[in-house]
Parts: sequence; C-alpha cells; structure tokens
Amino acid sequence: MKKKLNKNRVESDPNVFHGKACIKGTRIPVYLVLQMLAGGQSKKQILKEYPQLKEIDINAAIEYGAKLAA
Repeated sequence: MKKKLNKNRVESDPNVFHGKACIKGTRIPVYLVLQMLAGGQSKKQILKEYPQLKEIDINAAIEYGAKLAA
C-alpha cells in the first residue's frame, strides 16, 4: 500500500527502495536529501547533483523530517 506524504512530493511504496520514504517519481530517499543538507550541502548543490529534483522536493524532505522529529 502506498502512502502519500507532504503534498504528494514524498511517498512510501513497499515496491520502491524497501518502502523507505522517497521523493515521488524517483528512487532518491528522503534521508539522503536530509543527510546532504546536514552535511553542509546547499539546496543549489543538491539540485545540481540530482537534476531530477526541484526545490519543492527538498523542502518536502525537510518538512517530512520535521514531522518525524515532532
């Protein structure tokens, strides 16, 4: 069963990346985006490394992480 999260930008599908939360339409896990930000990479650097992402995807990953930490 798919779960849609964060305004349809993040989803968890058991058939994609072992059900871990990923940016919709990609195999890029949310935790990777958060690790990159925590490691000091800017949004601009992440977008350059992963051109299939949009800034809204990075913001959705941050929102997702914040909700889990709450």
